[in-house]
Amino acid sequence: MHDLADSVESMEQLAAVWRTMVLDRDPDADVRDLPGIAVRWADCRFAFWNCVTLTDVGAGADLLQRRLEEAAEIMRAKSRPGFLWVFEDLLDDEARAALDTAAEQAGLAYAFPGTGMAGDLPPLPEPHHPDLTFQRVTTEEHLRAYADINSRAYGFPLEDGRDGLAGSTLWKDGVHAYLGVRDGTPVACAATVEARGRVFVLLVATDPQWQRRGYGEAVTRKALHEGIRATGATRATLHATAAGAPVYPRIGFVPNSPMRFFTSAS
Repeated sequence: MHDLADSVESMEQLAAVWRTMVLDRDPDADVRDLPGIAVRWADCRFAFWNCVTLTDVGAGADLLQRRLEEAAEIMRAKSRPGFLWVFEDLLDDEARAALDTAAEQAGLAYAFPGTGMAGDLPPLPEPHHPDLTFQRVTTEEHLRAYADINSRAYGFPLEDGRDGLAGSTLWKDGVHAYLGVRDGTPVACAATVEARGRVFVLLVATDPQWQRRGYGEAVTRKALHEGIRATGATRATLHATAAGAPVYPRIGFVPNSPMRFFTSAS
């Protein structure tokens, strides 16, 4: 296990940021803090804005089973699919070993892995990549391009990504969202937002045809540089997919809790 405090921080950052994002998408969204469960569910087509996460610290196997069943019931009541986020280091050893079986018994299907990460970052220099210019998201056209890059990278229909971001004032003002542009075409994107005195990195993506060129790292550095400069925060947090996990330690992030994402199987 990693430092438990870092894993708790990772979970709390998710709950804080997703509250802001989901309420931005729909002021009437289902945003609740229940015993052991944080609900952040916009019930929109963009599945990342439909989120439930377990918040107990040190949960044993019996409590885990109960929380998974409660989470699955919440998810089944929604019209749109989303994800249950489980931070493995918040479970005790017995619960962690039983997680897959317990999830299956609750009617949940494993989707993909992730990793919480955090870092106390030094001042980052102005980022540069020889292929890219950086464009801050300030218009609907920029926002649509940002959504489309995420949809292509994560395998969503374009309309699903657009449903998550279109029309957002927050993303054009309060979020430090940037596009990496190559020869006039947006090819990568990353964003940072302030949360509880930290800078949180979210929705980093590179168009699949332009991956493995350092574009994602470059635009992430740009979003961090601008977010840190604007807020004065020096600690940053994020949740990495398997594809992104090798990139972030080069910037200064340290992995904490492994994560598992589940969907409702029914």
